[in-house]
Amino acid sequence: MRKLICLLYIICLSSRLFAQNNELQLAKQYAANGEQQKAIELLQKLYKDDNDTYYNDYFTTLLALKKIDEAVNITKKMMRKHPADPLYIIQLGTAYTQQGAIEKANLLYDDLIKKLQPNQNDISLLAAQFYRTSNIDYAIKVFLEGRKLLGNEQIFTYELINLYRYKRDRTGLINEYLNFLPNNPTFISQAENNMSALFDDNAGYDTLKFALLKKIQKEPQQSIFTELLIWQYLQQKQFDQALNQEIALNRRQNDDGNAVFELCRTLTANEAYDAAIRGYEYLLSKGKEADLYIPAKIEMLNTKNLKVTLNKYTKEDLLALEKDYEDLLNEFGKRNSTVFAIEKLANLKAFKLHKLKEAQTLLEEAIKIPDLRPNLLANCKLELGDILLLNNQPWDATLLYSQVEMDFKSTIVGQDAKYRNAKLAYYTGDFTWAKGQLDVLKAATTQLIANDALNLSLLIGDNLAVDSSGAALKMYAHADLLIFAEEPAKAFATLDSIDKKFPSNSLTPDIIMAKSRLLIQQKDYEGAVKQLKIIATTYSTSLWADDANFMLGDLYENQLFDKDQAKFYYQKIITDFAGSLFINEARKRFRVLRGDKNEVAS
Repeated sequence: MRKLICLLYIICLSSRLFAQNNELQLAKQYAANGEQQKAIELLQKLYKDDNDTYYNDYFTTLLALKKIDEAVNITKKMMRKHPADPLYIIQLGTAYTQQGAIEKANLLYDDLIKKLQPNQNDISLLAAQFYRTSNIDYAIKVFLEGRKLLGNEQIFTYELINLYRYKRDRTGLINEYLNFLPNNPTFISQAENNMSALFDDNAGYDTLKFALLKKIQKEPQQSIFTELLIWQYLQQKQFDQALNQEIALNRRQNDDGNAVFELCRTLTANEAYDAAIRGYEYLLSKGKEADLYIPAKIEMLNTKNLKVTLNKYTKEDLLALEKDYEDLLNEFGKRNSTVFAIEKLANLKAFKLHKLKEAQTLLEEAIKIPDLRPNLLANCKLELGDILLLNNQPWDATLLYSQVEMDFKSTIVGQDAKYRNAKLAYYTGDFTWAKGQLDVLKAATTQLIANDALNLSLLIGDNLAVDSSGAALKMYAHADLLIFAEEPAKAFATLDSIDKKFPSNSLTPDIIMAKSRLLIQQKDYEGAVKQLKIIATTYSTSLWADDANFMLGDLYENQLFDKDQAKFYYQKIITDFAGSLFINEARKRFRVLRGDKNEVAS
């Protein structure tokens, strides 16, 4: 009999709970549909049946309906029922806040903090209850008071960092990390990532800088603050200041200078060439016995090369760079570890100083150096082939290209060699063979080779269809070779002669594109923009239309620093040239310029 009574009780209880759950779901459905009165009536009934279970839903709905007095009343009843539970005091403060009685709410909250005991679990629980009611400020106050009570300035660090991030409190986040990092230096990358996500303007970085300078003054022995300051300077592109701090840190620590070396590489990547060169010179001043002497010398020359060749330069700049490379080769000899310098010097002599014979001799010596890595040997052969072509030795050039193509079948290096062979045939007027090779390369692994092969194949095909003799195209190909050889005056003269000699030719947009490339080569970006705009407007259906729009976007973004114009031309690629090989890159750049966070982070 007793078992039967228990069973009946369980069945009744389950039925009641099931019914209450259905009523709760119905109340929520009423609230979602805007039928608040029906919702409140159901919740009131449920609350009377079971205060503890349904208090929170009832309280939340009362606040939503602005029935603040009723919310206050039921909360005070729950406080009397559960005097040790701070949740109801926090809820009462929430109701007071909605009434506009913020001071009354704060008195309740402050009293809770005053009554806190030095118990880590209780402190965490109270802070969590404030967090659940979206009261971030008091959650932070609880943790800070907890630190005092427990006598531990390092406790609750993770919780406070997350709260400051949630609140977007730059100063709080900075101070918390500066308190945390000296004992936990491995978290510097996390700190940098979190701060960069929060600092959407220079103000945040300035706040960080001032805080760091104060810390460094008080605790100069803490290198972590200097490391973070260097990162801050890099974010604001204050490259000289970053280098100054890194060099000062190196002098204090008297280490091998690897951090200076890595920073210099970062500076070079950011086109801060003068600062990078100064950093490498500092490393070289440590003497030839230093571990980084040779790497620093190599990277300094590479940086000088970029500085000279990527900007406007004088003949004196080129000759000074030539001497630097020759001094390096004289110091260390022509061997496996200096082939990079031979390559750079040969390129400089051939394409900038037009000393073709000297460049050829250098690379012929390079490919004879024993035990060269296969890829390095291939690069030397390809560059020697280019110089032989310029030196009017096309048969020797094609032999080298073919060797590399055979040795590196189905690889990017092999495809590059095949493309150079096709380009050689184009330069020398063998258009049919060139087009056959280019048509194969349209499916190349790299987008650059595929795009170039497609454009050149179409150029040949379109113009031979108009003029089967290819007379005008041969003259254009010769101008193209002069552009490759960096002989701008001769190239311009040849391009201007095509219309005079072949007045009915179909090469007008091709000639304009070639002139644009020449102007870019000469760093005349404004002039190039004028030419490219002619293609983008007057010849908008030509072979070069998508190239012209992408090049305009690139020039406006990276040379003329006009983001709006850059976005305009990238947008045109996206909307007007759906089949363009540039579309993915244009879409990516457009999103970055628009400020999409995921693209910027990547």
